[in-house]
Amino acid sequence: MNHTLGLAATLLLFGAAGLGTLGRAEAQETPSYPADGERALSRLAQSPRHGEWVELDAGGADTVTAWVVYPERSDRAPVVIVIHEILGLTDWIRAVADQLAADGFIAIAPDLLSGKGYAGGGTDSFSPEDARKAIRDLDREEVNRRLEATGSFAMGLPAATRKVGSIGFCWGGSTSFFLATAWPDLDAAVVYYGSSPSTEALAAVGAPVLGLYGGDDARVNATIDPAQDEMKRLGKAYEPLIFDGAGHGFLRQQGGRDGMNLRATEQAWPRTVEFLRATLEN
Repeated sequence: MNHTLGLAATLLLFGAAGLGTLGRAEAQETPSYPADGERALSRLAQSPRHGEWVELDAGGADTVTAWVVYPERSDRAPVVIVIHEILGLTDWIRAVADQLAADGFIAIAPDLLSGKGYAGGGTDSFSPEDARKAIRDLDREEVNRRLEATGSFAMGLPAATRKVGSIGFCWGGSTSFFLATAWPDLDAAVVYYGSSPSTEALAAVGAPVLGLYGGDDARVNATIDPAQDEMKRLGKAYEPLIFDGAGHGFLRQQGGRDGMNLRATEQAWPRTVEFLRATLEN
């Protein structure tokens, strides 16, 4: 976002309509990308969009809790599955889902720790450290089954089309890429700073993949070139974008890395929306 232009627009609002337009001026300054971790709850509280908790059947007597947000549009919308980080389904992930709805998609964020916690609870029944451990212990096939069920549930909503993509962050970014190797119905996958599958697994990818990475994230970035080379050899679409100076988790930690995380966010999110619209709307 061009902050200079945003400030100019705000000043014009005040000059034209006076101090009584404060609410509208603040709305003009709301960025067109997700809030960072510190501002997620505030953004959710101010959202005009309808969001709700749902319980969906994931098969085999398995139930998954998910947060769904609807866009404000007159026609049906494609679906985007929002795959959380290793911290589980947090308020920040719900705020990302809300931004995707602002961008025109039905966004659904499943809690992949559903039923794994105390008394059958989910993320909110774990401490952050215990959530990390529990997510590391999740079975990949179970995770894919739950994500496929989430996507199928959302595409069955009256306001949805039959187009579905996935987007994930860190552990969820890797999971989004892995989902593209496992679910033929997936139409697009977005990977935020998540490692790539093995080159052997890439032959099964059926959806175009967009990857967004911080330049200062060598652990994850070491998996980019092998995946890119193999996807090119296979004739499959994979576009990795690396943002110099940004670190791992830049979308959540926008204040970090001396402004480079915010710069990466301002470049990465518009490309994300462009990619999802191109693959899911057409």
